[in-house]
Amino acid sequence: MKKLLKRYSPNSDELKNHKHLSWLGKYLNNASLWNFNRKSISKAFAVGLFCAFIPVPFQMLLAAPSAIIFSANLPVAVALVWITNPLTIPPIFYACYKLGAWVLGVGIKQNFVMSLEYVWQVFDVIWQPFLLGCLIVSVMSSVIGYFSIQFVYQLKIYQRLRKN
Repeated sequence: MKKLLKRYSPNSDELKNHKHLSWLGKYLNNASLWNFNRKSISKAFAVGLFCAFIPVPFQMLLAAPSAIIFSANLPVAVALVWITNPLTIPPIFYACYKLGAWVLGVGIKQNFVMSLEYVWQVFDVIWQPFLLGCLIVSVMSSVIGYFSIQFVYQLKIYQRLRKN
């Protein structure tokens, strides 16, 4: 898996020379942004999963600077935001709304229609449960992702030691 990720990940030189990303040039020299080790990948999962459930367009623009700030693997963090894509956003964000409504004890709108027009009509009623649900899912998935990767790496080490 590690070899596959390395093969398809861009390197810092490619990104520094890209016309839209040249402003990140000096920050892209950090080796942690390109390493595939436990620390860097764990942080990337935390950053990418957190950003994936934030209800804003272009979540990659949140994930990239966050990965740089936290010295997380940049390609993995940016790729993980695609968990929420045009096909998965409606059910995921509806589930976030339901979670937020449950936590706040707010009644869920029974005549819900899955359309952007309906969401705009009732946005003044649903925004608080929706944003709370998104925040809860962002934080929980981030924590779970971080510790899951830590666990997988520890498991691999244990298996290697056991073979020897």
